[in-house]
Amino acid sequence: MKDLIIRFIIGGFVVSLFSFISDLFKPKTFAGLFGAAPSVALASLVLTALKQTKGTAAIEARSMILGAVALLIYASVVSYIVLRFRLPALWVSLPSLLLWMAAAAALWSLVLS
Repeated sequence: MKDLIIRFIIGGFVVSLFSFISDLFKPKTFAGLFGAAPSVALASLVLTALKQTKGTAAIEARSMILGAVALLIYASVVSYIVLRFRLPALWVSLPSLLLWMAAAAALWSLVLS
């Protein structure tokens, strides 16, 4: 229960911080874009660092970075296909999830080797 309270406090603080920062810039959708994922990731990392070893937290942080790079690859490919060929986003994004998984697996295997 204590872990959940800490996660809520840290997550809420980070979401509020990103929301405040995004109000300074345009477009206003940055608040939603940067609000959720970073706050959950930071809260998880803080809890991991407090309850487990710093090495475990480092492995989790590295995994999050690799997942973010795989997401960037996925989003770039989906955006290109949707904009270039004027296809419906749902038709492109759902099958392309396999690309995200493949990119993440490939990046992870590169890090482990």
